[in-house]
Amino acid sequence: MSDIQHLTLPADGDKPARRLAYRLTLPAESAANPDAKVLVFLPGYMSDMAGSKAAMLFDAAREQGVGCLLLDYSGCGASDGDFADGTLSRWREEVLALIEALVPGPVVLVGSSMGGWLMLLVALALPAGRLAGIMGIAAAPDFTQWGYTSAQKGELIAGRTIFEPNPYGPEPTPTHARFWTDGEHNRLLDAEIPLDVPVVLVHGQRDEDVPWEISLRLSATLRSDAVQLCLVKDGDHRLSRPVDLALIRRMALALAGADA
Repeated sequence: MSDIQHLTLPADGDKPARRLAYRLTLPAESAANPDAKVLVFLPGYMSDMAGSKAAMLFDAAREQGVGCLLLDYSGCGASDGDFADGTLSRWREEVLALIEALVPGPVVLVGSSMGGWLMLLVALALPAGRLAGIMGIAAAPDFTQWGYTSAQKGELIAGRTIFEPNPYGPEPTPTHARFWTDGEHNRLLDAEIPLDVPVVLVHGQRDEDVPWEISLRLSATLRSDAVQLCLVKDGDHRLSRPVDLALIRRMALALAGADA
């Protein structure tokens, strides 16, 4: 990907400067229409903008003249930093900074897995008028609550890192105590989520990582009435088959106001 660029966030207090990687294509009519929507893709835990869903959305957006921003959180992909320092709060701050610096108009946030939780946190923090819609792909809000056993939570509360088998790679998946504690402070599903924009939630019913019932619960918790819930009966967590990618493409471009 030769079009990767970087934005450096200045040091702030105890936070060192951060050099964040991103790819950006602006809407074809952005100069004439400042209200043209831009898709912003938020990857999952330990994922990055090189994934199949991110790359597909970027290519589809460019083909259709729609804006799209891909990004890597600090400690992930082509961004600088240590993954062990990552938290939802830290990554929310980074996403907001990238949107403010790079995207002039309204955004449609597309979050995959953990990115679906981060999507909600970013949506709630955006200035008025900047959010045009959200799309969760196997969204996993509050997974620090429901995604770990009592024994694992005990280890994390004690400040220790836990490791789990990784079905997508050779190295085990770590969860650092800092991330887990921050996640517990950012839970959303126990109260109404005050968002009123159009929402699309896509979830595979054979997802072994994030139960599809989480998307059902999220649908009920969102204040918006404009919520579409699409369950893919034979879909797994990744939703990366050609048929899944075609569905995601169609629904994301529709939120952005373009034809698929």
